[in-house]
Amino acid sequence: MTLLKHELSEGKQMLFIWTAIIAGMFGVCIFVYPEMKTQMEDISGMFSNLGSFSAAFGMDKINFGEFLGFFSVECGNILGLGGSFFAALIGISSLAKEEKEQTAEFLLTHPIKRSSIVLQKFCALLLQIFSLNIVVILVTLLSISAIGETPDAKTLSLMFLAYFILQIETASVCFCCSSFLNRKGPGGGLGVAALFYFINILSNLTEKMNFLKFITPFSYAEGSDIISEGGINFSYLSVGLIVTALSITTAFYQYQKKDIA
Repeated sequence: MTLLKHELSEGKQMLFIWTAIIAGMFGVCIFVYPEMKTQMEDISGMFSNLGSFSAAFGMDKINFGEFLGFFSVECGNILGLGGSFFAALIGISSLAKEEKEQTAEFLLTHPIKRSSIVLQKFCALLLQIFSLNIVVILVTLLSISAIGETPDAKTLSLMFLAYFILQIETASVCFCCSSFLNRKGPGGGLGVAALFYFINILSNLTEKMNFLKFITPFSYAEGSDIISEGGINFSYLSVGLIVTALSITTAFYQYQKKDIA
């Protein structure tokens, strides 16, 4: 538990900054909605008829004039992309930083198993992501209440659940990569998250690219799909859960046999 507390303490500044930025942007977007509601109703039809551009961002399936439609595009992208960037950054540095910062020798001389090190670091990662999402949800609920909107609770909950799982999958993949690295690679982590995002956009452009949806976690966190289908696509979600499990398992295996510099 000592290592877990240390990881949380070390990452609290980064967590605070990312949480403040994402939650703040959520609040601004929601408070802007009443002023834009009438305008959104007028341009919703136009956006839905922009062909491939509309399909790429799921704008052909939703109505911007409705709160959930507006929320899925504006706020959804903030939490989806911003949250995945945060998850990627803490995941990619979690195991590799011990060698980069030359603290591995000090850590590994203590009577603690490597498996315990990996477990505590991953738990710290999960707690940070969970904390970010809890704050964002609270800000969202308070902001929605303040503007007097009453969106469907089930749909909104499913969207937040999908974004949370997306972040966990992204963090797990980067956590796995971190077990192979001997130095922090924030650029690599951001690259993984950005790659997932753009693969999803590419998969939306044409039906021939639909198979790419099984590669990216953004496929099951598509707000427009959750609204139109009334749930999370289980096929894409199941692949994401398998990838997450394999990534975590690989990280445990690799770190236990890794030669620490």
